[in-house]
Amino acid sequence: MSTKPYALRIPQGLLELAELKSKMDHTDKATALRQLLYAGAEECVVKLLAAGRLTVGRAAELLDVSIYDVYQLAREHGVELGATAKQYAAAHQTARKLRVRG
Repeated sequence: MSTKPYALRIPQGLLELAELKSKMDHTDKATALRQLLYAGAEECVVKLLAAGRLTVGRAAELLDVSIYDVYQLAREHGVELGATAKQYAAAHQTARKLRVRG
């Protein structure tokens, strides 16, 4: 993933949280801030996926991960992507009806 510098005003509380996280993870504050930002980005992507406003492929591009990783992330957040079991059953039943008619 390429990075790009960006000027940003960060609330004091988030800076303090990043400081705590950096100490807990034995890393620097900038890394902790990026990790917090990425965690928020993952949550946002999952919400957009659940609402049908983002494709799995685009989500993978935005997070710089594989499509498999996006499906895994969605499962971890309790979001089912694609057709549900009920939808598969209904489609199967419709296909069976169409075969009988034809």
